[in-house]
Amino acid sequence: MADFRLIADRIAGDIVAGRLGPGQQLPPQRWFARRHRIAPSTAGRVYGELVRRGLVVGEVGRGTFVRAAPAVAQGRALIETATSAPVNLELNYPSAAGQSEIVAASLAPLLRADVLTEAMRPGAADGTAAARESAARLLAVPGWRPDPAQLLFTGNARQAIAAALASLVRPGGRVGVEELTYPLVKEIAGRLGVVLVPLAGDAEGVRPDALAAVHRAAPLSALYLQPTLHNPTSSTMSERRRGELGDLVVALGLPVVEDRIWSFLRPDAAAFAAHAPGLTHVVDGLSKRVAPGLTVGFLVVPEDRAEAVGAAVRSGGWSAGRFALEAAVRWTGDGVVRRLVEEKRADAARRQAILTEHLTAHRTEHVTEHLGEQSTVGAVQTDPCAYFAWWELPAPWRADTFTAAAAAHGIAVTPGTAFAVDPHRTPDAVRLGLASAPEEELARALRTLAAVAADGPPGSAGG
Repeated sequence: MADFRLIADRIAGDIVAGRLGPGQQLPPQRWFARRHRIAPSTAGRVYGELVRRGLVVGEVGRGTFVRAAPAVAQGRALIETATSAPVNLELNYPSAAGQSEIVAASLAPLLRADVLTEAMRPGAADGTAAARESAARLLAVPGWRPDPAQLLFTGNARQAIAAALASLVRPGGRVGVEELTYPLVKEIAGRLGVVLVPLAGDAEGVRPDALAAVHRAAPLSALYLQPTLHNPTSSTMSERRRGELGDLVVALGLPVVEDRIWSFLRPDAAAFAAHAPGLTHVVDGLSKRVAPGLTVGFLVVPEDRAEAVGAAVRSGGWSAGRFALEAAVRWTGDGVVRRLVEEKRADAARRQAILTEHLTAHRTEHVTEHLGEQSTVGAVQTDPCAYFAWWELPAPWRADTFTAAAAAHGIAVTPGTAFAVDPHRTPDAVRLGLASAPEEELARALRTLAAVAADGPPGSAGG
């Protein structure tokens, strides 16, 4: 019997040497098996090994294709410098004018010796009374205000997600998520040994009937949702859909992790937690409101869950530092957070105007509100308040080949595969992060990307 790993090594060598180029389709597995005189099951293991190594990507109904670039760890491009490209539309951290000076002035009182001594003490999962009151005021939205007694704190929002899931789901447990989800949730799930189950949705998000069917077939342990400015599509659930899902999770007794990290840009959108307060664990943080290096994660838990989630925070080493908590209290109390949020909302609106002018202005055929329009540059889905856009590429572009083409022009984008929960259903789309690049560079990059998309990939009729 042939060793599938040796065969995979030979194919990998062809890819590295360039004999198999980016985007090139591998033959069907049965044809590959006949050519190499191996069993079809062995051919399947060869292809599986190439997928595992990140050299190819398999897509249901389309085949297996050579990746355009070496794979990166899930989520890496969204949390650290992932490229040396001059214009980085992967990272997405908004910054307000004069932000450093604003923050520095607010921190100055913390540098007094007597105050600093207290602020340097270890932090607890439930923070301090002042931190809980401050966070409750910050997170309140119409129809929902968290009880300060139900607040816990972590170093950042990612740790808050991890703590919530760790407290709710045992290894091997199943968590329902949107078909496209925050890449770091995939990474967190992998580390916790949790299985993510994609749930079918529509323009409003997860469909209640899809959730009910999946849970009925094999019970879920929890549900992770981004109801407001979903990353990457920027869609926001209607109140009707939130109510339907809320009624369903209450009927099922299904815990929910609600990620509200981008919700500060849409103050009109209520919290899902208002519909299922006894089951919803709300995650939020300061990284986007303030700055990525000056952050605290907020975790609002149901009344009877504080002890269990607090234990997960402590065991994971995820507690927020006392200095960060003290800084957060000051930023909230003296208006720094409010001022930065207002400036970032205005900044997001300007960047959306740039997106419209230099990319979506190429559209010609109307599809639906906020879903963009079809043309030679595809369909762009975004929200006027969002700092990102989801770009469904025109045929015959594929996400990985377009990402490589963009990189060749000095522009980094995030391929849709980073967000897809089902590895066999990879969207031919990319996410554009609008927050990090200076506005002039953003405009220039979007014009370039529009031209690249319209030209088509190398070797195509348009390229």
